[in-house]
Amino acid sequence: MAELYNIILFRPLFNALVFLYNTVSFQDIGIAIILLTILIKLILYPLNVKSIKSQKALQDLQPKMEALKKKHKNNPQLLGQEMMNLYKQEKISPVSSCLPLLIQMPFLIAVYHVFRAGFQPEKLDLLYSFVANPGSLNAIAFGFLDLSKPNIYLALLAGAAQFWASKMLITKRQPRVKGAKDEGMTSMMNKQMLYIMPAITVFIGISLPGGLTLYWFFTTLLTALQQLYIFKKQNNEDNETIPVAIKPTQIEEIKAIEENKEDN
Repeated sequence: MAELYNIILFRPLFNALVFLYNTVSFQDIGIAIILLTILIKLILYPLNVKSIKSQKALQDLQPKMEALKKKHKNNPQLLGQEMMNLYKQEKISPVSSCLPLLIQMPFLIAVYHVFRAGFQPEKLDLLYSFVANPGSLNAIAFGFLDLSKPNIYLALLAGAAQFWASKMLITKRQPRVKGAKDEGMTSMMNKQMLYIMPAITVFIGISLPGGLTLYWFFTTLLTALQQLYIFKKQNNEDNETIPVAIKPTQIEEIKAIEENKEDN
């Protein structure tokens, strides 16, 4: 299994990082990491889109789920059936938002190992024959940032990006559903997603090498921008399907046209 992991994930990503490092001007590891992040996001783009849409759909469905939990709180079996019916009715799979994220986890682990190995000269023996060996990778990015050591500022940026991404997933105003309380499970889950996840991101980020935290920050930022684009696109599509209201003056004009037709 370890050998398969090295062949499929670790070694290709490691070679991609070194190749980008050799290609960019001044051999800047920071720029190479950003380019590698974009490359990984492009590879995982279909999974990211599916995950974002599923997460938003499940978030919007929370009030109805709360109503069912309150209605059938003494009958777990019936509650389970009603939940499955709700998922089926809304055409949502409860695991559809988690599965793409789980698939992405090996990439995060591989990137972690890539950044740890990248600053060890002996690991450059893993390069493919067509990737030039730079001898070593300079850990200083953008002329001042040491990415081989933890960096609290990058961790804070990653936490801020996570906060923005989480905030977009939360419905600004939960729809009123009979039997669901405004300050119920939905509100608690929203607050957990909004504040706890960024805090965890910062806590973990301050202990990781700066290169991985930079990757974490930039991939979260790209995810947030992707969410913004998808949500705006969905809103525009929804607005196009809503009939335009007819103004009173237009109603009078229509009546006048109809009367003229009858007179003629």
